[in-house]
Amino acid sequence: MEPVSHVPLFEAERIDDLLTHEMKIIQSHEVFCFSMDAVLLARFASVPKRGRVLDMCTGNGAIPLIMTTRTPEATFDGIEIQERLFSMASRNVTLNGLDGRVTMHHGDVKEAVERFGHGKFDLITCNPPYMPAMSGEQNIREHFAIARHEILLNLEDVIRVGSQLLKNGGKLAMVHRSTRLVDIISYMRKYGMEPKRMRLVYPRRDAEPNMVLIEGMRGGKPELRIQPPLIVYEKGEEYCEELQEIYFGRRDSLA
Repeated sequence: MEPVSHVPLFEAERIDDLLTHEMKIIQSHEVFCFSMDAVLLARFASVPKRGRVLDMCTGNGAIPLIMTTRTPEATFDGIEIQERLFSMASRNVTLNGLDGRVTMHHGDVKEAVERFGHGKFDLITCNPPYMPAMSGEQNIREHFAIARHEILLNLEDVIRVGSQLLKNGGKLAMVHRSTRLVDIISYMRKYGMEPKRMRLVYPRRDAEPNMVLIEGMRGGKPELRIQPPLIVYEKGEEYCEELQEIYFGRRDSLA
């Protein structure tokens, strides 16, 4: 479908470029905008050529929008509990002419099995809230607090629901804080998934990792492949060559 030149914008909203694929995205400084985490996950996940993909905690829809550029035939769903972000995600689908390929749903991830049914998806992606509900300094804005803290959804919820929604052999790809890696692997195994691919993300070469990209398979056999580290900044504030290729359109994935 052709992109739509005009969609309604509400107060404090703007239209930004979404990487270099001639895609646009509605954002606002009043709610959580997409970040590098979303870009990395959209590039890392094993997007099937065909089949059905769900992005949980989709926010304004950046992850499924980016993933559509990696396959011409798969269909995508996104689910978001915050009404304002759901509205932005729905309009972003229309803005980029993706009605029919991408469908946004307003609802709670914890109720997604009742909405979609068991075993319906080939891939699930999630950039979930990172911080425990009572830890750290919660942002005074509700939109930011829900996006950053496990107020409405925690890590175990994500993996439990993801496992129920996946077909046998389907995959769950996540980006999270590297400090939660043991929890992620423990929950995956608890709910019948086996970690299959992992990549640690380092802000700089001499720093500890601060993010992990990980993908598990429902019903998979034990075998975890650890990919080379991704070091974000190599020269001052300049992205490494791999990220420059992703952001400027010369590389399709982080796989």
